[in-house]
Amino acid sequence: MRSATIASALAGAALTLVLAGAAAAGPYVLGSDIKVSAASTLTACPFGASADFADPYDNAEVEPQVAVNPLDTAEITGVSQQDRWPDGGARGLTSWMSSTGGASWAKLPHVPWSACQGGPERFGRVTDPWVSYDKAGNLYFIGQPIDSAELGISAISVTTWDGTSWKDPQILIEDAGDRFVFNDKVSITGDPTRSGYSYATWLRGDFPPGQRQSPLADFHSFAYRGQPMISRTIDGGDTWSTPVPMRKSNAFFQGNQIAVGPDGTLYNVTANLFTGAGIQPNDQGIYMGVMRSRDAGLHWSAPVQIAAIRTAQLFVPDDNFPIRAEDYLPDIAVDPTNGDIYVVWSDGLGTAIDRVVMAKSTDGGRHWSGPTVVATGGPFVQSYNHSIEVTENGTVVLTYYDDRNNVLGDGIATTDVWLRHSHDGARTWESEQHLHGPFDHYGAPISFFAPGAPRGLFLGDYMGLETIEGNDVINFFASTISDGADIRSIRADHP
Repeated sequence: MRSATIASALAGAALTLVLAGAAAAGPYVLGSDIKVSAASTLTACPFGASADFADPYDNAEVEPQVAVNPLDTAEITGVSQQDRWPDGGARGLTSWMSSTGGASWAKLPHVPWSACQGGPERFGRVTDPWVSYDKAGNLYFIGQPIDSAELGISAISVTTWDGTSWKDPQILIEDAGDRFVFNDKVSITGDPTRSGYSYATWLRGDFPPGQRQSPLADFHSFAYRGQPMISRTIDGGDTWSTPVPMRKSNAFFQGNQIAVGPDGTLYNVTANLFTGAGIQPNDQGIYMGVMRSRDAGLHWSAPVQIAAIRTAQLFVPDDNFPIRAEDYLPDIAVDPTNGDIYVVWSDGLGTAIDRVVMAKSTDGGRHWSGPTVVATGGPFVQSYNHSIEVTENGTVVLTYYDDRNNVLGDGIATTDVWLRHSHDGARTWESEQHLHGPFDHYGAPISFFAPGAPRGLFLGDYMGLETIEGNDVINFFASTISDGADIRSIRADHP
């Protein structure tokens, strides 16, 4: 009798699992495709011109990020660059807030990041916006003020929201740019497990002696490094710690971004673009890696290598015009239900075509599977500007651009945005969904190294994707579908 009872209970449990799986399957319900950005208020600003470029792209909003308030998921904040300069940076950084779960957006007051926004005149431009909430609902907004594309001056500044306006930004670090010393690629992460904790991280190019060598020696030195920097707050942004390197290796750690596991462990994903000393170039020293901290960012492990980086140049298939977008720069997400870690980037895997790939760790970042291609356009379709998120219910959600619908010779760089999701830890995926497009990538601002030397069409090195509640997410991205480079949002809901 006892055996029959156990068998009955097991059968009921199995049926429950089957029904739960069936309920979880199926597509997302996509909300309205909303244009968030509007006409710039900074177009008359005279600051920021360089010797090579006198004017930026007016009304060009690029490189968006987004965050959701965990205490009120109807409150969503998005940020982007405003009026992008051809050779780097923007007139300002713009922010918007939705109090309707992404159904509508309102522009927030300016932050005095740059001279165009009422900041110091030495900051002619600003770049790299990022936004995040912590467990207590404190909102953090970070940017990188610079004087011009030459990075004569580079700083990292952060502000917080007081409920009605942004506070004046605090400068975490500022360098004069003497002989290759600069700050770059900032991100910020509010801690979902600790109230009042947030972590700012970026790359700082420097030499071990701190520019005490000769300019000639500096230029030829294999000791040049890109340090993964961190500054943290434990009081909701009132004060920030003195910035320090997470690691002082003779390497160049770019694209640093911190994610927090459900047990409070911090994971910093980073693209190690070169390793100095010895025979150069050192191809073995180019890899995607993750460092861990178990004490809220005070101490960090050595980087664990995920995989070699083998990215290829992105381009328009019609004429090979370059595209500057997120390729080796990674995105990271941690499953809040079991701590599994996912990292995505765009990689050629030994070919000339970059596609979005993913690696996964189930043991706290010590070992990794992959990388495996997770974009579905096919072996000759480029995919990039990837974002990954794991919802509070454990659904893995991935968004990216690709050019599968491009028609050779029509003069249009056709690009679309796609969404994929998995309910079983990325072992299998539900049918891919078309999220946005097609749009013409030729309508994007062009990023230049110098006049006549295009770096590529530029809508940003990343886009925003964030979980709202349950399995619901918000995608915050740049497109050219209306009147140039604009910021758009789409909410995707799933039962």
